[in-house]
Amino acid sequence: MSTVEGIERDVMEYDVVIVGAGPAGLACAIRLKQLDAAVNVCVLEKGSTIGAHSLSGAVVEPGPLDALMPEWRQTPPAVCVPVKRDEFRLLTRHASIPLPLPPHMHNRGNFILSLGLLNQLLAQKAEALGVDVFAGFSAAEPLFTPEGAVAGVRIGDVGLERNGEPGPNFTPGPEIRAKTTVIAEGARGSLAKVLINRYRLDAGVCPQTYGLGFKELWQLPPGRVEPGLVQHTLGWPLDSRTYGGSFVYHLDQDRVYVGFVVGLDYEDPRFAPFEAFQQFKHHPSIAPLLEGGQIVAAGARTIAAGGWQSIPRLEMPGAMLVGDAAGGVNVPKIKGVHQAIRSGMLAAEHLVEKGSPEGFDARWRASPGGQELKAVRNFKPGFKRGLWFGMANAALEVVTGGRTPWTLRTEQPDYARLRKLDDYVSPDRGWTERTLPPRDRLASVFFAATTHDENQPPHLKVRDTSICIDRCTREFGNPCERFCPAHVYEIIEDEQGGRRLQINAANCVHCKACDIKDPYAIIDWTTPEGGSGPNYQTL
Repeated sequence: MSTVEGIERDVMEYDVVIVGAGPAGLACAIRLKQLDAAVNVCVLEKGSTIGAHSLSGAVVEPGPLDALMPEWRQTPPAVCVPVKRDEFRLLTRHASIPLPLPPHMHNRGNFILSLGLLNQLLAQKAEALGVDVFAGFSAAEPLFTPEGAVAGVRIGDVGLERNGEPGPNFTPGPEIRAKTTVIAEGARGSLAKVLINRYRLDAGVCPQTYGLGFKELWQLPPGRVEPGLVQHTLGWPLDSRTYGGSFVYHLDQDRVYVGFVVGLDYEDPRFAPFEAFQQFKHHPSIAPLLEGGQIVAAGARTIAAGGWQSIPRLEMPGAMLVGDAAGGVNVPKIKGVHQAIRSGMLAAEHLVEKGSPEGFDARWRASPGGQELKAVRNFKPGFKRGLWFGMANAALEVVTGGRTPWTLRTEQPDYARLRKLDDYVSPDRGWTERTLPPRDRLASVFFAATTHDENQPPHLKVRDTSICIDRCTREFGNPCERFCPAHVYEIIEDEQGGRRLQINAANCVHCKACDIKDPYAIIDWTTPEGGSGPNYQTL
């Protein structure tokens, strides 16, 4: 987002400003007001409504939610199904092999929820307690005091033309100033990225690693769904060097959530995560469930999956990181919502008790949430040596209860793991002709209900597009055309008979994969105008 200099901006002042109306940010706001009704709290959400940008599996452990808001069970979200049983399978090209269910994946007592609808419920609670919750406001950049502490955020300007100049409907974004700024943007947040770099919060820790998750809501013919059944698979269509797996969560009213997660540390430069998801749906054990059904909604989002080793320092002068902005997902459990709520609540309790972020990092690491991550720290790194080593290592970690005397480290960021075309022989994945929708990525974008004003400045910044046309074509074959799930990046012929990069920014579903997987790390995802992007209310 461009900044227009020389204009006056409105200034709003709060005790605490929270960026992101996800489970971590809203839990923090609610707990602050529960502990101190006089504290002045504001929550900013870039989505058009609360929940519009919320995407998760989401099978939720209810303990932290019960502690925060015990009354939620009397008025649960519209999508809320108790888990009845679990299945875990290994897929080959033609078979589905039952596997023993690891202890971390037992889900009895948990709930299949829509995260978007849960966040609406949390926002209503926050507002009832006196929190100002503002949807449709993008926090474009942090503000700083002369001494270098975070002092709040600037809301992005609205009505800028593509050249960054004010248009006829230009409205300058206000400044939200606060004693403490809580960053709760979720995985790969744009403000978190700036602040982590500025304060070197990631010094001495492993690079964060990510997964790219896809999710669809299907309406199926009567009689196929078993409400409360949670199914997970690993294996096909992924090769043994590529981390990932699927989920099928059975809801009520003949509906299912179907999803797929691919580790963005994959090596194959020709691999296309979206295509792998669509191929998964055509497996002989999955296709009969979906045939004759209809997609209701679809989306994609990255997940911070590095765990304990990759968590940056959570505090800095005037600000703190909570939830998936820092990376709190328990990968073996395939869950993060309960961790996000824990993190937000603990941040609130710390601020009320101590009055500043100082000491929050140590407090989180010693807390049940931090210790939960420490106990499973070696699961995900073990899969960097392949599926079979990863499963053997996971079994060892289960047997020892995570008390092995070593900590496996991740040395490379995800983008650096991508191999060059000449150095990698892509496997035959056995992909077949697709008959289930969506037919292509643009059709999937339609089901994400994403909207961006075509006239606004592009929020996807490529620092040197000449690299895309020359070097990236030769070395990697332009993987942005494959790792982006929304057909945002496209190499096309220009008017002079050459080639150029076309950025279809209006397609963007805000997954952040481009900011993570670009092999030259020259793509920066920045916030578009508030209210832009997908609408994931039921996902």
